[in-house]
Amino acid sequence: MRKRSKRYKADAAKVDHAKKYEPAEAVKILKSFTPTKADQSIEIAVKLAIDPKKSEQSIRGSVSLPKGIGKARRVIVFADGAEAQMATDSGADAVGMDDLAKKIEAGWFEFDVAIAMPRTMRVISRLGKVLGPKGLMPSPKNGTVTDDVKTAVREFKAGKIEYRNDAAGNVQAAIGKLSF
Repeated sequence: MRKRSKRYKADAAKVDHAKKYEPAEAVKILKSFTPTKADQSIEIAVKLAIDPKKSEQSIRGSVSLPKGIGKARRVIVFADGAEAQMATDSGADAVGMDDLAKKIEAGWFEFDVAIAMPRTMRVISRLGKVLGPKGLMPSPKNGTVTDDVKTAVREFKAGKIEYRNDAAGNVQAAIGKLSF
């Protein structure tokens, strides 16, 4: 059996594990815990009564958080011409078409979100086997395939998060830092 610290035991005593807490009450309890050196992340985990094997019951989407998630997101954009300039002006970390696709095929994954325009999907479609398993493939369902690149880059840089159910029917996502 693992030995727990005094701080852990004191914080654990503040929580009734049999009780279900409202989000505001849960955050209030978290803030009452003994402070640590690092700014801790808050994640939400929701168990849903869905069958994830049925596609009509899958949950997927995105939401903009008012204060972001507490870390800078690296956003790349597949665009050229005027859209590429707009993406760069909006704060995209990397912008390109074939050159960016070749860089990713070579093993570069130093980004958190990939945004594309519908007309650029012909270039990105060959990256499906590489980006798909990592959850980075642009998709219209989560707002990463759009004609309004400027707004999409700003939203994802500001803290828009994506969520989807897992194989057990749960949804998990980071919603911010404890200091918020």
